[in-house]
Amino acid sequence: MTNYRVAVIPGDGIGPEVVKEAVHVLELLEKLDPSFQMEFAAFDWNSEYFLVNGKMMPEDALDTLKNYDAILFGAIGDKRVPDDVTVWELIMPIRKRFNQYINLRPVKLLKGVPGRYQGETIDFAIVRENAEGEYSNSGGRLYPGTEQEMAIQNTVITRTGTKKVARFAFDYAKKHGKSTVTSATKSNAIVHSMKLWDEAVKEVGKEFPAVQLQSYYIDALAAYFVMRPEELDVVVASNLFGDILSDLGAAIVGGLGLSPSANLNPEGEFPSMFEPVHGSAPDIAGKGIANPIAQIWSAALMLEHLGRKDLADVILAAIERVLVQKQVRTPDLGGSATTMDMGSAIREAIQLLLLVKEGQS
Repeated sequence: MTNYRVAVIPGDGIGPEVVKEAVHVLELLEKLDPSFQMEFAAFDWNSEYFLVNGKMMPEDALDTLKNYDAILFGAIGDKRVPDDVTVWELIMPIRKRFNQYINLRPVKLLKGVPGRYQGETIDFAIVRENAEGEYSNSGGRLYPGTEQEMAIQNTVITRTGTKKVARFAFDYAKKHGKSTVTSATKSNAIVHSMKLWDEAVKEVGKEFPAVQLQSYYIDALAAYFVMRPEELDVVVASNLFGDILSDLGAAIVGGLGLSPSANLNPEGEFPSMFEPVHGSAPDIAGKGIANPIAQIWSAALMLEHLGRKDLADVILAAIERVLVQKQVRTPDLGGSATTMDMGSAIREAIQLLLLVKEGQS
């Protein structure tokens, strides 16, 4: 029997609501598969914690988290606390201290999802550089409060960091039977950092002759996402470009409520963190109508990372089964189901799928 220790940080807004459903799914899998056990520890590090303590998490928080196999994260953001505080005092320290330099965001049109792309096969992945780039907190402001005020924000692109993310993207394409890696760039205008990005990605591409490299300027690639998403396999992008493209990708396949992500330390030296692409959605927080699919799918990515792709596949199959049946849909999908309704329906589908699988074995 394998026992995994998982740190759970529900966060703000709808975070606790959707995390609860994801944990229920994992608890069900524990009951149905004796070889799989999880030990959960919840941490109330969020905006409320900040308002009481003046910081987003305790001084020893990262030392505590490093002892876990994975981190399941909800969402962060509260109008009472500046967004740069919630991000740079909680999410960013975790990503950077634990060297989670890969942000993996699947973009897959699930069966049963309404929208303009019905009938298309859209199934690609965005591999976003997650440790440097435009989110490097390098820069400053001069002459604050005056007409001469100046702000400088530096982008940090390194050959080593870019080659690591590019190598992950090409290796991911190879392992998943994908033939193309598409690199997002803007080296015609951002002539220093993006030219280094292009050179490093091209250099890595030579190591994978079976995978074709194509490079698009970010503005053209955004149009490509809308016009020809079915032609994409793996997209590799810098921190900012990847962040923007993944939200666009989410919109194409049904919205942020259906989009998971994984912040990965591929070497396993530190825990990886799994969270939905969506934010805390304060406008619907507490109403019990948030779609938990992105969070539950993020939990499936966590299982895959921990070596249980079989259980991850069951979760995704159960999500699709519920969507295809069209009986349970949250408001973002045109229905009136609650967060709990959707979570319950997915758990029922998991039970059925595992029973069928057991009967076939």
